[in-house]
Amino acid sequence: MTPVDRRTLIGAALAAPLLPAAARAAEAPDFPEPAFSVKLWPGEAPGLKDPSLKDEVLERSKDPAIRDRAMVKVRTPRMDVFPAKNPNGAAVLITPGGAYHRVVIDKEGYELAAWLAERGVTAFVCFYRLPGQGWENPRNVSLADAQRAMRLIRHRAAEWKVDPKRVAALGYSAGGHLCGDLATRHAAKVYSPVDAADALDAKPIVAAPIYPAIAMDPFLTPSAVTGPYASSGDGWTMLDAQVTKDVPPCFLCHAEDDATLPVDFTLRLRAALRAAGVPADTHLFEEGGHGFGLRFTPGKPVEAWPDLFLAFAKRHGLLG
Repeated sequence: MTPVDRRTLIGAALAAPLLPAAARAAEAPDFPEPAFSVKLWPGEAPGLKDPSLKDEVLERSKDPAIRDRAMVKVRTPRMDVFPAKNPNGAAVLITPGGAYHRVVIDKEGYELAAWLAERGVTAFVCFYRLPGQGWENPRNVSLADAQRAMRLIRHRAAEWKVDPKRVAALGYSAGGHLCGDLATRHAAKVYSPVDAADALDAKPIVAAPIYPAIAMDPFLTPSAVTGPYASSGDGWTMLDAQVTKDVPPCFLCHAEDDATLPVDFTLRLRAALRAAGVPADTHLFEEGGHGFGLRFTPGKPVEAWPDLFLAFAKRHGLLG
């Protein structure tokens, strides 16, 4: 399978509605797909309270020429791996968005992973557990998966042709919150070690929360997470309050016209990073909306963000 160039993929998607349905199906783009998947945990993931929970994927697109899948139930957290065509040793852990109620597969996962792999960066798309689906310690269940993923990448770095010192994290929306949570709480003990991988560092070399939530609270309701973890508005997961000088350099990106998560979230995070002396490269775009990923960027100012991220990452050692 040949990875799809960003412009080719998006151009095909935009042109598809002009064609008859049969022609669209026959001319569907070569969708990005991972080379393989890796379970994050041996056996069952820790803390399962609902034995009836099963992995479930929902296709939300009605057009066969466009994929828009989401994993709406996650029992088996995993990484889907896109090896670099000509690896330069860099790796990026991608945490897609989905409001902590789902994990978006294509728009905020596979499309960026394929784009990175074409540029020498091995990409790992993380399908993390969702806090409202019956897990112990729901406040930390997604973070536990992100930490575990970072440690597994480093533990198996030689096998995957990755430099263990050059592993970054990037996430969108709720996954941007998770990326920021990993950047600020990479050393927090949120699960019991299960093997040798857990002795390794979970800190990314750089982190890129893209149009992030600054807290988990906006996505959770008392019916989804109960007890002390209910949405209370008290800011128990506020990213700016978690920032210390031990946070890695951060790339921040947001559109001014985001009607779902206000650009002020990114500005608050930027202020906290600067106060702690953490390098922060901040890009605010006039137009882009929410959830642009790569798919909805062409022709808008926000189209520049992926190349800006790679330039930032290179300055801070990801690309050697």
